[in-house]
Amino acid sequence: MNKLLKRILTSATLAVTLLAPMAVPAIASAAPDINANLCAGASLDVSGTCPDSTQEGAKDKLNGIIKMVINIFSIVVGLVSVIMIIVAGLKYITSGGASDKVTGAKDTILYAVIGLVVVALAQTIVFFVLGQTTKV
Repeated sequence: MNKLLKRILTSATLAVTLLAPMAVPAIASAAPDINANLCAGASLDVSGTCPDSTQEGAKDKLNGIIKMVINIFSIVVGLVSVIMIIVAGLKYITSGGASDKVTGAKDTILYAVIGLVVVALAQTIVFFVLGQTTKV
């Protein structure tokens, strides 16, 4: 069972490591052009200002990126925690009453639940801090 758990964790770590660099160019390519005239559209009416060129627009975009990264991280940690709870449940069921295996399975479930709580609190704290720092 430990070999299966190690293989699952190795596969999950490898998948996150390989997929994370793909998310960075997607975020960077979503950034607007620096040239403010391009936001005027096809009419090229440059009399108004581009709403994205203000400092508040930049703060909103940065907050959006931070929130997206935190949400993705929370989803990944949540999935890993749920998988760990399932694996620990299977270990608990198949332990056959051996006290060391039962204790190990209970500890794994406890640590996975603590991980979920820590991620939820971290997400709440980050969103609170973002809300407080961007108040006008």
